[in-house]
Amino acid sequence: MVWQKAIKIVKGTYLLAKELPEDEKFGLISQMRRCSISIASNIAEGWGRESTKSYVQFLKIARGSLFELETQLIICKELDYVSNETYNKINDLIVEESKMLNTLIKAINKK
Repeated sequence: MVWQKAIKIVKGTYLLAKELPEDEKFGLISQMRRCSISIASNIAEGWGRESTKSYVQFLKIARGSLFELETQLIICKELDYVSNETYNKINDLIVEESKMLNTLIKAINKK
């Protein structure tokens, strides 16, 4: 479910990127796409390592990318690049994913 939510974040980020000005193509757009993909990719890579320690480390990297995306989303909002509706949709996904990642990391660390 954590990975599935991350895929929704990628999709939402790509849709949001279409709203951004063309001159952000190599700035915010590129950066936001990369870090959103990094979230899902790190969850998958950690799972594929078949090691609890590696999995937790990759989940933490995914969480870092999630926070990076959150910061970039705030920047987009501050620059009036995105509507309140778009901002809220992506931000809600980010908040949900953050809670899910934190819960998963804690559960794995208790084992």
